[in-house]
Amino acid sequence: MGNKWRGTLVGVLQTVALALGIAAAAHAADDAGAKRPAPLDVVLKGDAKCTRCHDENESYPVLSIGKTRHGVTADGRTPTCTSCHGESTAHEKNPQGLKERPKVDRNFKRDSSTPPEERNAACLGCHQGGERMHWAGSQHASSGVACSSCHQVHTQHDKVRDEQVQGEVCYACHKEQRAQTLRASHHPIREGKVGCSDCHNPHGSTGPKLLAKDTVVETCYSCHAEKRGPFLWEHPPASDNCLNCHTPHGSNHASLLKTKPPFLCQQCHSANYHPSTLYSGTGLPASAGGSPANPAGNSGAQQLLLRACLNCHTQVHGSNHPSGPRLTR
Repeated sequence: MGNKWRGTLVGVLQTVALALGIAAAAHAADDAGAKRPAPLDVVLKGDAKCTRCHDENESYPVLSIGKTRHGVTADGRTPTCTSCHGESTAHEKNPQGLKERPKVDRNFKRDSSTPPEERNAACLGCHQGGERMHWAGSQHASSGVACSSCHQVHTQHDKVRDEQVQGEVCYACHKEQRAQTLRASHHPIREGKVGCSDCHNPHGSTGPKLLAKDTVVETCYSCHAEKRGPFLWEHPPASDNCLNCHTPHGSNHASLLKTKPPFLCQQCHSANYHPSTLYSGTGLPASAGGSPANPAGNSGAQQLLLRACLNCHTQVHGSNHPSGPRLTR
């Protein structure tokens, strides 16, 4: 065989060997890829593409969702990451290679650029009816409040659902009500015995001020049933609106009253057959007895002692007393 053919044969053999080597390398790579375990879901179905980056080492531990109702894998209604945040393909793959990845399709942080209506739609897709029946058009919805403004999803302890600390969430916006609860007479909100949601439905209601019932009195009667009646003789302001006399969140006067008696009573009761002028310091006769400092006994009027009008009119919400409202001169 000549040198020419020998060289050609060597070239052919080298080409075949190179091709076989490339094929073997590709096959080995395929085997390696087949042996490499695919990312596993940690909590929710299909969450592997999220949890490979978002784990408990983050400042916001997202995997705690497994301790909530949103992480119950045995429940077919349990959402996935994409159910709430959207597919977020640009965030996952970052096709442009940006240093800071694009945001997810729906971001629920307080400073999110996602409109509140879009964030709320993700929640209302599952949470419909019941206490949320009147959300559309409610004060919170009209003010652009998002569900995530009050609720924390990726945590076992959602403060707004805990009556002990619920007020902290509400007071972030309702600062005047916080100040009122610090007054001497207040509902036991700070003590954790009453929560804002006992009187209000933050998701909307048919009553005023997001009250849990249709009217103020019905809401108050939920706890103060002894004031409901019916009574033989009723006090019209009491059956009309409790807020005529009381301020619900807190007052510096006893029993959450707007002002102290007799001044509160005299806003309505005129001087027909009953003394209703502001009582002076000469209301008691001398026979009432005096003291070394005041021999004539001219101390404050007897109506001002203790509970003022309530000294006689103890059942201000209504009474079944047989004498009724009959007045005597």
